[in-house]
Amino acid sequence: MLGFVLGLAGAATAQGNGRSQNDLPVATDARLEQSGDTVRLTMALSRPLEVSASVMAGPDRVVIDMPSTNFQVQPAAARKSAGFVGAFRFGLFTADKARIIIDLTHPAIVAKAESRPMRGGFGELVIELRRATRAEFQAAVAKTPPDADAATAVPVPPKPAGETRQTVVIDPGHGGIDPGAVVASITEKSVVLAFGTTLKEELEQSGRYRVLMTRDDDRFVPLAERVGIARAAGADLFISIHADSLTQAQEVRGATVYTGSERATDAEAARLAAKENQADAVAGLDASEDTQDVAGILMDLAKRETRTFSAVFARNLVEKLGGSVKMHKVPLRSAGFRVLSAPDVPSVLIELGYMSSPKDAELLNSAEWRTKAVAAVATAVDGYFSAARAPVGKAAANQR
Repeated sequence: MLGFVLGLAGAATAQGNGRSQNDLPVATDARLEQSGDTVRLTMALSRPLEVSASVMAGPDRVVIDMPSTNFQVQPAAARKSAGFVGAFRFGLFTADKARIIIDLTHPAIVAKAESRPMRGGFGELVIELRRATRAEFQAAVAKTPPDADAATAVPVPPKPAGETRQTVVIDPGHGGIDPGAVVASITEKSVVLAFGTTLKEELEQSGRYRVLMTRDDDRFVPLAERVGIARAAGADLFISIHADSLTQAQEVRGATVYTGSERATDAEAARLAAKENQADAVAGLDASEDTQDVAGILMDLAKRETRTFSAVFARNLVEKLGGSVKMHKVPLRSAGFRVLSAPDVPSVLIELGYMSSPKDAELLNSAEWRTKAVAAVATAVDGYFSAARAPVGKAAANQR
């Protein structure tokens, strides 16, 4: 089970599918109870809805899919455990689908998954899990069909004919069912989305850049799709935004800039990359199929030009950020982040700070700090393109 708290109220929003939250079914009053070898999760619903359930391994978990839902469930409820259930989380998975993930500490199978009607037109979601042997669990996993939504990419607008501006893709990490690090009531996905949106506005104001975002609302985007968006857009620069958490070291703070590499510069960089690379599993996706592809792409990162451009921008970013915000004692690192695996797009990942640090958490939620940090990143982007003179649309050109 991942070492950070997951599942926040209101995680599933209807931005992007044209509906307001008022149009969605509402889920409240989550309860997790154990009785012998059975654990039951129930939620009150404003109306009955269709649900489906499956189990997945690596890590062991139960996946519940339903239409987009407005979860008004207290965060404390998702932090509770019962029997072989370690925790559960919920949120928007695609534009029209919500998902509940139940983490298992012991194999279990789904005995019941239904939404039954209640008086007054209300409904109740009932998920019953039964403790199982490893063989029973693996048999249930084998019956789980491939997740069709995992392969559905968000369409990327093509670069307009005659466009001469550099394309910058901003990647706010996590989203939807994957909140990232959570400290108190602060979610990483919200912090980085606010930063990414502000950065996009700052860069667009200059008129020099065509700026795209991998997500501009609270939705989940698979790691491979984030990379695919950058490549399809012909990106000249890819900036992934995150905010780390170290529950055992609250004194550690400051921003860090990472580049992609097959070998991590240190154990801390390796730990962070391993955690961030689990984002698909957090959302209930089986990432095993593209492991070999990712390894191949990381090998391609040895292409001298792309790695050089990434390193140039990373050094410039550390310099400019360091003049405005607190930096980590080792501000420039590298590791095998899957989201930095495009072989033809210079890419960096910025950890804005440590949400586990009370001081950093305060700053990450400060509009004043965000404005200052965004200005520093924008200055670094300007400096990079002025000095590096990276070719426009390099990724798109390489794909042709």
